[in-house]
Amino acid sequence: MSIFLVGLVLFIGVHSIYIVAPSLRSAAIGRIGYNPWRGVYSLVSLVGLVLTIYGYGLARQDPMVLFEPPIWARHFAFLLMAVALPLLVASFFPVPTRIGRFVRHPMLMSVTLWSVAHALAIGTLAGVLLSAIFFVWTLTARFSLIARPMTPPSSAAPEPVKDWIAVAIGLAIWGALVFALHDWLIGMPLL
Repeated sequence: MSIFLVGLVLFIGVHSIYIVAPSLRSAAIGRIGYNPWRGVYSLVSLVGLVLTIYGYGLARQDPMVLFEPPIWARHFAFLLMAVALPLLVASFFPVPTRIGRFVRHPMLMSVTLWSVAHALAIGTLAGVLLSAIFFVWTLTARFSLIARPMTPPSSAAPEPVKDWIAVAIGLAIWGALVFALHDWLIGMPLL
């Protein structure tokens, strides 16, 4: 469990610098430059992600069960993820989609839905902890964004086709995860 927690601290910690210490980020960029900062940020994020995944895998070998998820939670998690994945895809378009304009921060909303889905469907300590930490982080990030001065939205009009592309790709990823990839990547079949 310690590798899992160290990974979470690194991953969430580096992603929280802009939230809790924006002046630290600005000072680091001023000292080493923007691209080197991005490199350090990416490296720490990657190490944190790898340790979180590896540590979670270790924690799953001897899980501490907190509760037995009800049957409806699994179905509700499928539904939440069918919404979360198109939101995630929509967040990668350079010009905001209509989805992005409506939701404002589609990646944060995607991670929020992911965390709720998994908190309900996984009853182990590591699963609930992972979900809860990401849920609290996304809420903190959203409140931080609300408190910051807003950058003006892009003046480019959203193209409806990009919304359809985001939904199609997101649902294709969802289908692939449900039918094969979740088992292959995570080691837990969904069907």
